[in-house]
Amino acid sequence: MRQLHYLPALGAAYGVEVLSFARLREMDGAGARTRPQRPDFHVLALVASGRGSHVADFETYLLRAGSVAWIRPGMVHRWSDVNGVDGPLILFRPGFLPDLGPTPAWDLSAPATWHLDHPLRPLALLAADHLRDEHDLAVREPRLASPALLSHLLAALVLRVLPAEATTPTAGDGRYHDVFLRYRAAVEEHFTEWHQVADYTRVTGYDRRTLTRATRAAVGVGAKEFLDQRTLLEAKRLLAHTDLPVGRCAQRLGFRDAANFTTFFQRGTGQPPSTWRTADARATRPS
Repeated sequence: MRQLHYLPALGAAYGVEVLSFARLREMDGAGARTRPQRPDFHVLALVASGRGSHVADFETYLLRAGSVAWIRPGMVHRWSDVNGVDGPLILFRPGFLPDLGPTPAWDLSAPATWHLDHPLRPLALLAADHLRDEHDLAVREPRLASPALLSHLLAALVLRVLPAEATTPTAGDGRYHDVFLRYRAAVEEHFTEWHQVADYTRVTGYDRRTLTRATRAAVGVGAKEFLDQRTLLEAKRLLAHTDLPVGRCAQRLGFRDAANFTTFFQRGTGQPPSTWRTADARATRPS
């Protein structure tokens, strides 16, 4: 699995870069895009025309005109078939996009692809074009560059393409938004060490009940299930994309006993780790 780091083109170090599927194919003549990769930055793609597919964290998504794909940092992803797809690709660093409030789109377990209704497609592409034009100007004329403007244009694009349910506040969102953000950040930092919600009460400053309510308001599941989902996802990544023995995977995820890891994994997937690994390898092997 290839680790991808945010390396903007020379003169384009503004935290965001606007490419296209055509440019991706041009830069990647060897086809590395079809193999698993793990970026440390966001990739937001809009399909203007064509059909294809991509795979993100073990889910295959079909792409067609109007599709939006959001590859978040840490996802294991590959562009399995984008030879006939066209549209903009926006790459941006974590932290470059302003806080848009509580939205499932920030969560790693949220869908990596969804579809825009027809009336919204031209508006989304127009927003992407505006961002690209301002970015191109910043590269050509650095004295006119405005990272703040680029950041807000990116925010406008994201708000336009997000699913309606992701941008519609629900009761309690405002009250629990900051709580969930703090819990999610703590989980991302410590999930390989701490496997119980009680472990997070000290670093977040909130009790288990508050963390559970905040997590359910934000992503529809309780705090424990959210934590388990994150751990299980990383377990799948290790099993599918590394050659580490099951025991070493368990250690990497903070399980002192491989048997406990096996019990945890089987509870989440219905299969022991070794069985799941074999089945995944067969399913993803080129025909």
